[in-house]
Amino acid sequence: MGLLLNLERRVYSRLRARADRKSPLPPHLLTGQRGEDAAFFHLRDLGYTIVARRWRSERLASDLDLVAWDGDTLVLFEVKTRTAHDMAPAQTAVDPHKQNQLRRMASAYLRQLPEPHRDNVPLRFDVLSVYLLPGATEFEHFRNAFPRHAPPRRSF
Repeated sequence: MGLLLNLERRVYSRLRARADRKSPLPPHLLTGQRGEDAAFFHLRDLGYTIVARRWRSERLASDLDLVAWDGDTLVLFEVKTRTAHDMAPAQTAVDPHKQNQLRRMASAYLRQLPEPHRDNVPLRFDVLSVYLLPGATEFEHFRNAFPRHAPPRRSF
């Protein structure tokens, strides 16, 4: 299996590089897409079953980068890509506003599941930082990066 996945990754990378040269997208968006591609193959190497990439809801103006099963747990991945180790780690971009946005997206995604099961699906939010460095790609995986439900607001 590892040999086929390696071959698939190499072929995909070559095709992606060719498409990127002709793409009208700005470089930072292409970097993000390359990071999501690297994350996809990395997670498959780790045994995750990827069921959606760049999943969008008709009602919300965002997307889920990667959706995967880790055993019986549904994992929603937010992928953050950088081309260098900056002062602030990539995962710090997943602030409380982004977390709430991802929670709303998770609810929309779960609504696709049959009603008797959707409330019983174990759900986890992970952040995967991808560093596309010269000669190497590095990953930092933050499991359970934030809880399924937002903490209650404090009132004074």
